[in-house]
Amino acid sequence: MPVVVGAPRSGTTLLRLMLDAHPDLAIPPETSFLAAVAALNESDGDLRTRFLETITAYPPGAPNWQDFGLAREALAEAVQTLEPFTVADGLRAFYRLYAQRFDKSRWGEKTPDYSLHVGTIAALLPEARFVHLIRDGRDVAASWRQQWFSPGHEPEVLARAWADRVEAARSAGSGCAHYTEVFYEDLVARPEPVLRRLCEFLELPWSNQLLNHQERAPKRLEEHRARVSLDGSFTVSHAQRLHQQRRTMERPGTGRIGSWRETMSDKEVQRFERVAGKLLIQLGYELQGNS
Repeated sequence: MPVVVGAPRSGTTLLRLMLDAHPDLAIPPETSFLAAVAALNESDGDLRTRFLETITAYPPGAPNWQDFGLAREALAEAVQTLEPFTVADGLRAFYRLYAQRFDKSRWGEKTPDYSLHVGTIAALLPEARFVHLIRDGRDVAASWRQQWFSPGHEPEVLARAWADRVEAARSAGSGCAHYTEVFYEDLVARPEPVLRRLCEFLELPWSNQLLNHQERAPKRLEEHRARVSLDGSFTVSHAQRLHQQRRTMERPGTGRIGSWRETMSDKEVQRFERVAGKLLIQLGYELQGNS
C-alpha cells in the first residue's frame, strides 16, 4: 500500500495522479483521518460507530467525505460484516470500496501531513510503504503561502513548517521496514526511471500509463469538491481547488524548479535559510549565497 507523504506543495498530488494512473492502483484524495481513527479504542463505546463517525465527519470543521464518492451506508455495511472489528480492517474496507469504484484491485494513500504520523500509520497498517516526496523548501514556501491552507506568510513560519514535516518523516521512516524518498526535481526531470523504481518498491508491475497521468487527471480531480464548513460557509470552492492543482493536469516539466528565485525577495530567502538552511544543505540543495 503506497502512502505518499511530504510537505504540502511538494508535488504529492502529481505523484498521486501518476501512481493512480496504474491500471491496478487507486489512490483517493487526501483523507486526513488516519491519525484520528488510530486513536480510537474499545473504551470509546461502539467502536464501529465511532469509526464511521470519525471518517465521514472529518475534518470536524469542514468534512471531506464527499470527495471519495462513496455512500456512508456502503461503508457502514462493509464495516458491519467485519468480525471481530478492528480499526485497521475498517480502513481496509474503506480503501477497498474506493478502489472498487474504478475496478482496481489495489489502493494507496496520499495526504501530505501524514509525514507527521508515519510511525502511527506504520503500526496501524503494516502493509504501508511510505513514499516521501521532498522538494526544495524555498519552492514549497513560495507556493504554499499563496494557498488557503498555508500555515502563515512569514518565511520563518513556512521554513519551520516545511522542516518539521521533512524531518519528522525522515526520522520515523528510518525505523520503518518500507520507506523511500523521492525528490520532486528528479520526478519531473526524469519521471520514467523514478516511477520504475517506485513500482519495484511497491511490487507493482510496470505500466506505461504512469507516464500519461495527464490524460486522466482532469477527471480524477473532479473529486476535489468544495469544502463546506458546518455553518454552511465555503472554506474553499471546487474551482479554487482545481486551480491550485492545475499544473498536475499537464505533463511533468522542470519549469517550476527554482521558482523561488523569482517570487521571493533576497531578504525573504535569507530569513527562510536562517531557519532551514542546514536541512536544505543536508538534502543537497545550495543556499542562495553559495549558488
